[in-house]
Amino acid sequence: MAGIAIIGGGVIGCATAAWLAADGHEVTVYERRPEDRHASAGNAGLLAFPEITPLARPGVLRSVPRWLMDPLGPLALRWRDLPALTPWLLRFLAAARAEQVERSTAALGGLMRGALDDHHELARRAGLSGHLRQTGAIDVYDSEASFRAALPEWELRRRLGGHEFEPLTPDQARALVPDLTGGFARAVLCRAYWMVDSPLGVLQGLRRGLGDRLVAGAVAAVEPGADGVSVRLAGGTARTFDQAVVAAGVWSREIVRGLGLKVPLETERGYNTTIPEAPLRLPMPVVFADHGFVASPLSDGLRIGGAVELAAVDAPANLARARALRHKARRYLPAIPETGGTEWMGRRPSTPDSLPVIGPHPRDKRIVFAFGHGHLGLTLSATTARLAAGLLSGSPAPAAFGIERFQ
Repeated sequence: MAGIAIIGGGVIGCATAAWLAADGHEVTVYERRPEDRHASAGNAGLLAFPEITPLARPGVLRSVPRWLMDPLGPLALRWRDLPALTPWLLRFLAAARAEQVERSTAALGGLMRGALDDHHELARRAGLSGHLRQTGAIDVYDSEASFRAALPEWELRRRLGGHEFEPLTPDQARALVPDLTGGFARAVLCRAYWMVDSPLGVLQGLRRGLGDRLVAGAVAAVEPGADGVSVRLAGGTARTFDQAVVAAGVWSREIVRGLGLKVPLETERGYNTTIPEAPLRLPMPVVFADHGFVASPLSDGLRIGGAVELAAVDAPANLARARALRHKARRYLPAIPETGGTEWMGRRPSTPDSLPVIGPHPRDKRIVFAFGHGHLGLTLSATTARLAAGLLSGSPAPAAFGIERFQ
């Protein structure tokens, strides 16, 4: 069995480590700041199997100018970071072509088909239980026009992913979610959504299984050599392994550059508020489709969050965005309290085409990449773990997700 370094201790890295450890490999996971609340810990808790359409698509592009007019809206851009973000944004525009949207949707749909089975298998390997449940989810629309505009995307999800959906009237939606008493025009129910009780609990459970194999330390470089793959920490110490997996979220891009490759990887920063004892109970997540965020029931409390902010990875958090999402949610769920709870910001590592990078280094199969999952890190964590383990054992790479597409 091999000695394998995992660079990154978020849900992707820890799921991959758990999968490999169950196969008998000796794994070591390096995490720059284990005490941080990762994007995977601040997730809404959805296993979003139906969400196979990329963020870059024509309907989104048409809405961008209107969204950018609202600094607290569904999409915000830190204008001072625009020069650094421009290469990513240009690729994002190119990825919104109809033919590319079709290819990306088909690729994500294929990746999702086995994702639920992979979650059950990961739970078995990691010793987790009782954290998965099928809830479905409701998307609500403010107007008949926005509902009609969303139908082609739902049809695409049905055609390429097999995910059925049910259009609802407001009364039908309220029969399923009684606390949804605010005004809206239409809704869609999709029963294919599952949830975890607590994203942070899942990450902690995976880490407990690793024990002292989770090491605090920022990795400065991954260096292939004749005797193995060396992992060099920022402090200068190094250790050599047989193989390595790069799963460090947005920080993967520096490691990739050090390996002589390039990747357009930026952060879709998301915000949320978690209210531990909210005076309402949601039987399923409610997605506010016109505003790009969700209210989801977790064991940690009611979590209200989402939307996208494009900014430098180290830009300070603008927690007014979290408060704006809570304010908007109260239009639909008036029982949400005006104050209280814990606000949070996380960095979703995202590629312009919304496809993660899952594949080997083109010139050294001992190094595998597993990052760039955007909103789908938790959803695709188990599948990525399975694929990464297979790649290290010599299985063929899924072509659509290779880093070669960016070279």
